[in-house]
Amino acid sequence: MNEKILFVDDEPNLLDGLRRLLGKEFSIETANGGEAGLNLLAESGPFAVVMSDMRMPGMNGVQFLSAVRQRWPDTVRLMLTGNSDIQTAIDAVNEGSVFRFMTKPCPENILKGAIRAALVQYGLIGAEKELLEKTLHGSVKVLTEILALVNPAAFSRASRIHHTVRHMAHHLGLREAWRYEVAAMLSQVGCMAFDAETVEAVYAGAALPAEQERFKMHPSIAFELLSRIPRLEIVAAMIAGQNGKPPGKTKQQVSGSIEPGELGAHLLKIAVNFDQMLLQGSSAKDALAKLKSQPEEYYSAGVAALDTLSAETVPFVIQEISIREMSIGMILDDDLRSSNGMLMVARNQEISYPLLVRIRNLHQKSPITGKIRVKVPQRTTPAISGMKDEPLVQSSR
Repeated sequence: MNEKILFVDDEPNLLDGLRRLLGKEFSIETANGGEAGLNLLAESGPFAVVMSDMRMPGMNGVQFLSAVRQRWPDTVRLMLTGNSDIQTAIDAVNEGSVFRFMTKPCPENILKGAIRAALVQYGLIGAEKELLEKTLHGSVKVLTEILALVNPAAFSRASRIHHTVRHMAHHLGLREAWRYEVAAMLSQVGCMAFDAETVEAVYAGAALPAEQERFKMHPSIAFELLSRIPRLEIVAAMIAGQNGKPPGKTKQQVSGSIEPGELGAHLLKIAVNFDQMLLQGSSAKDALAKLKSQPEEYYSAGVAALDTLSAETVPFVIQEISIREMSIGMILDDDLRSSNGMLMVARNQEISYPLLVRIRNLHQKSPITGKIRVKVPQRTTPAISGMKDEPLVQSSR
C-alpha cells in the first residue's frame, strides 16, 4: 500500500520492533514523542493513519491525537497503550476521536487488522470528501448559472467579489478556503428576489431609498435558501453577515480569534464595499485607503491583503466581434444590452454555454447591431469560425 502510517512512541526499541513487524506490508514512519510526530506530519504529510502511545513525556497521546484531529482531520487515529484504564479510553475517544483503542501487548493479527481497517476508513473519508466537493461544486455552478441568466448585474458583482475574497483567503492562508470562495460566488444569490433593473440601479448608487432598503434583505434571503443545503450552513452564515449583522448578532466584533462564519462575513463585507466604491468611481488606491481608515468596521488583516490584489491574473487580448462570433470562455469588456436597453450580460462576465444560448435567442428576437468588445484569455484559442447564425436552441414560435 502507498498510504503512509506514522507510529509515535517514546520507546525507540518499540518503534524499531514495529518497523520490523509491519514494514514489509505497510509504509511505516516513526517519531519519538508527540512534538516530533507533529513536526513529521507537517513536513512529510499527508499520513493516512497515525498510531500513538498514551504516556509520553511533554505531550501525552490524547493531547497529540487531539492536535492531529484539529490540523489533519482526515488522518485516521489509533491508540496503542499500556495504560488500559477506562478514563484513558474515554479521553481518547472524546478528545482524540480514535478509530481503534488497543492495549500493549497487542497480538500481531489484531494490530494488522486495526491498521487495515483504518486504511479502509481513510479511503472512505477521501471518497466521501471527493463526492461532496464535486456535488457542492456542481450545485454552486448551477446556482451561479441561474443567477447569470436571471440577474446579470448581480452575477457580475459576485464574480468580482469572488476574485477579491479568493485573494484574501489565499493571502491569509485560511483552512478550507473553498467555503469562503463559495460564499463569495453565492453572496448575491438573494438578488434573484428583485428585478434586474432595481439591482442595477442600486449597484450604480442611484437615489432609490425604498428600493435600497428592500435590497438590504438579499443576504437574509440567501441565508434562508442556502442554510437548508447540507454542509453549506457556515457558507450561509457568511453570506447573511456580509452587511455586518449575521443572524442573532447586533454587530460583529473584529477580534484576533474569529470563527469561520464570522470571518467569512468580514471578508465579504470588505469585498462588497470595496467593489461598491470602485463602481461609484473611486480608484482602487482611494477605496483601499478608506477601508484602512475604519479598522473598527473592517477586519484589518483582510484589508491589508488587498495591497497585493491585482485586477487580472490571466493575460487577455481585446477583440471586437459580432454575436455570431461569440464563444464560450470569452469575457465581455463592456455591458451587453439589447436594442431596448435591457442589460443582457454585465461587463467582465465570462460567457458560459447557457448564457450563450440565452444571448443567441434574444439576438434572434431583437438583433444586436455593431461589434462587441470581449477579452479572450491568451491561454485559449477561441473557436469563432464555423459558428452558424441561428440560435443554439430553437424557439417554440
